[in-house]
Amino acid sequence: MQKLKAVITLLAALAFLLSPFFSSGFNGFSPGQFPIPQIDPPVQPAGYAFSIWGLIYLALLAGAIFGVFKRAGEAGWDAMRWPLIASLAVGAAWIPIANQSVFGATVLIWVMLATAVVALVRAGKGDRIWLRSPIALYAGWLTAASSVSIGLVLAGYGWLGGTTAAVLSILLALAIAVSVQVLRSDTPEYSAAVIWALVGVIVSNTDPLNWPVLALSAIGIAALGGLAFRQMSARSVV
Repeated sequence: MQKLKAVITLLAALAFLLSPFFSSGFNGFSPGQFPIPQIDPPVQPAGYAFSIWGLIYLALLAGAIFGVFKRAGEAGWDAMRWPLIASLAVGAAWIPIANQSVFGATVLIWVMLATAVVALVRAGKGDRIWLRSPIALYAGWLTAASSVSIGLVLAGYGWLGGTTAAVLSILLALAIAVSVQVLRSDTPEYSAAVIWALVGVIVSNTDPLNWPVLALSAIGIAALGGLAFRQMSARSVV
């Protein structure tokens, strides 16, 4: 059964990686998908930040391949496989849904995040590069992306202004990020992915200047970076 789960994980990673090629792709929600068109929303990172998906896809695939051939029977790998499979399976179907339904995509990306976090928490303490790092990068970016989705919905449906929605969404992402980083103090790659997104938010809010979003993003970067650094320093001393 463990070998079968390892193979299913690999197939799910492949399906997730290939999903953009078997759909029309996804370049963000179009402004017209919202009653109030979201043109350059303050909650959304600059476009270059989404290039992290290339690294995430390849890391997840490499980890899954390593897991099949080298760690099929390892308990630390087996414990995370079902939640990761669930997250990747939902992710493989996410793009077509996102192109049709903002609300459907928002619900599903939170499912992806929840199951990815469970997978990260369950992952064993060994094989950081092959096991924990890929899942951490994936879960970290999903933490940012799911919060961005909430911000877009709040502003796009007129429930909040763009800046207020962005601030609340960033606070939400930071609350989740700190909690997960505390649980996985041995995997700073999670916070690195969230920080990458926050830097992208800063870049997107420099022109025009949006000081509340810039300030909160900078504080978040300092807090997450400081937390991860202290955790890793403490582990090295031990």
